Amino acid sequence: MADAARAVDDTRRWLERAVVGLNLCPFAKAVLVKQQVHFCASEAQDAAGVLDDFARELDALVALPAQERDTTLLVLPHAFADFLDFHDLTQRAERLVRKRGLEGVVQVASFHPRFVFAGTGEDDITNYTNRAPWPTLHLLREESIDRAVAAFPDASAIYEANMATLRRLGPEGWRALDVEATP
Repeated sequence: MADAARAVDDTRRWLERAVVGLNLCPFAKAVLVKQQVHFCASEAQDAAGVLDDFARELDALVALPAQERDTTLLVLPHAFADFLDFHDLTQRAERLVRKRGLEGVVQVASFHPRFVFAGTGEDDITNYTNRAPWPTLHLLREESIDRAVAAFPDASAIYEANMATLRRLGPEGWRALDVEATP
């Protein structure tokens, strides 16, 4: 198992090289450059512990102004190596957002080293748009998403552009980015 600092470093490298470097999310560069991305790791090894950490990070995000913390990446180096279990956890995190009355305020996105889109094979390169080195819950402010989408001419085209980028890159190109988890 990785230590928390190494998992956070791996995740930062993935964000810089893959997400921003390949422009998979055209909105990520600005918040990264402005140092508005909060990286943290959960030491939890089970759902209850992860959800406790998620709740703390959710509270911390909404307590701060977006100019100080626009988004949070909660990395899980000790839990949820299985993608389907992680998918269930993501749904529980989304329910927690709703229970806290924060639906429409905060959105949860998920990234996993074995992420698989419905209808694709496990080895399909397009899955890598959502593959991070460690299971990661991403807390995003809805207000920031709305601003970014308004500023982007065709936000719905991002998904298709990402698929095309990954197909051009291929597995060898992805490996060359060196964005996997550090052993």
